[in-house]
Amino acid sequence: MQGSKTRCGEYPGGGCSSASGLAAMYHGRTTGKGPPTPAQIYQQPSRLLIVYVPLPSWADICSNLCEALQNFFSVACSLMGPNRMSLFSLYMVQNQHECILPFVQVKGNFARLQACISELRMLQREGCFRPQGTSLQLAVENGLQQFNQYCRHATTGAALAYTALEITILTSQPGKELVKQLEEGLKDIDLVRVRRLQVVEIVKETLGCMDSASPVEESSSDDSSFLGTDIDLQTIDNDVVSMEMFFKAWLHNSGTDQEHVHLLLPSQSFSKVSRATDNPMCLKCDLQERLLSPSLLPGTADGSLKMDDPKGDFSTLYQMASQSSASYYKLRVIKALKSSGICESVTYGLPFILRPTSCWQLDWDELETNQQHFHALCHGLLKREWLLLAKGEPPSQGPSLREPASTFYVIVPSGSPTLLVKAVATRELMLPSPFALLPENPPDDSVKVVENILDRLELEPTYNPLQVWSHLYPHLTSTFAKPQGRHHPSWESRRKAGQLQTNRVRATVAPLPMTSAPSRAPKMPAASKASSEAIFQLSEEEEEEEEYPLGP
Repeated sequence: MQGSKTRCGEYPGGGCSSASGLAAMYHGRTTGKGPPTPAQIYQQPSRLLIVYVPLPSWADICSNLCEALQNFFSVACSLMGPNRMSLFSLYMVQNQHECILPFVQVKGNFARLQACISELRMLQREGCFRPQGTSLQLAVENGLQQFNQYCRHATTGAALAYTALEITILTSQPGKELVKQLEEGLKDIDLVRVRRLQVVEIVKETLGCMDSASPVEESSSDDSSFLGTDIDLQTIDNDVVSMEMFFKAWLHNSGTDQEHVHLLLPSQSFSKVSRATDNPMCLKCDLQERLLSPSLLPGTADGSLKMDDPKGDFSTLYQMASQSSASYYKLRVIKALKSSGICESVTYGLPFILRPTSCWQLDWDELETNQQHFHALCHGLLKREWLLLAKGEPPSQGPSLREPASTFYVIVPSGSPTLLVKAVATRELMLPSPFALLPENPPDDSVKVVENILDRLELEPTYNPLQVWSHLYPHLTSTFAKPQGRHHPSWESRRKAGQLQTNRVRATVAPLPMTSAPSRAPKMPAASKASSEAIFQLSEEEEEEEEYPLGP
């Protein structure tokens, strides 16, 4: 299950599922009532996207990029629960670098994000550009400056959420050349707040892109370490699905402050006399979602089954709670099962993926040993054609007179260095379901009729969800539509009136206006001062954009 390549036979035994206890652990659900506090929820990094696509590639990339962004933000802005994205900003490198969208909160700002995408689309009609050599470097510097000033002027509580920034440069240029250019241009820039800097090269669409829509990551230059942050180099195909899946990776929990799960295997000296819990082998793992829960999105097919409380069990809170190192969620393996020995009807919920942890607090030797043991477990299970049955052990909540109910899981291996975790039913949940044996010889007439129907069906070797379209994106976009009876000028009419160009002046790359007393206000260059004035002059227009969503 490498990247987002989807194969039906990845995990033998097939059905996708997970469970309440594990989901609650991963998504930060607390035992007390009320929403978790910010300190209990892992904060995702802010995102800065820089589009650097010179002539003549922009005409080929613009439509795919805008559609992918529209689809992604329709989901990101609709998801219930805590924010999976905090701040987002978009820069375009033209003849000079230009801020199309200053840093904004993603949740609750679909109208502004949609307007930003509309402006990107117009660039194709307005003519493209030949950027100068230093434009990209200046866009990175200015985006970082905007982020630092945004954090400086945020309230104390909000500022805690904006501690890190990830910068993504989307380009049609040769990626390795841009990496070298950035290494040289940014060597004197303070990147302490930049968690990750990545260059994503858009390449021509290749055959089979719908089967494998994941970016291909390459190792960055060894010399990039002097920046204080590595520069990652990836490639993605120039198609909507590939770009969309790249952006969706932003919804994953990318925290590496601690591992998520401890997978406990029986002791090597296991016997019936001595309990296996005396000295178990502990594999430290990170947890990853396989898909988004439909219950988190409005108007999905199973909306009638949605839990009223968004803090409920089934994957409704995303970020993992910040817990002490002594209170990890544990999966204790109690026995092995044959891979053919479990019925799909007794699994339930959404799937989770286990992989070796990448927690930065572990030393390199421990990380390497942990990874090697994890891979050996995957190989051993595949070789024996086994699954594992494990019991969930939530973090201790202190002494209690009542023993909490347990959740059990099956752990399924695959050909990739990952394990699938699926919740499995227990005695208390089962209902009587008598199944008679299938008759051996149905009537010939019925056989002929049904066989004739089956012969007309198109046969595919696997199910690929990337090729199945449920029209969820336009539905989610429509939920943000402006109320009827209230009118707002379209982007095209505003452009004809000359307002669009004015709005671009507001979004140029001046530093955010300072709010300190006039006597202490720092001096700004003339161009920056003019841009800052434009920001204040058009603040009312910004508020109006937020209230009335605009069409693409």
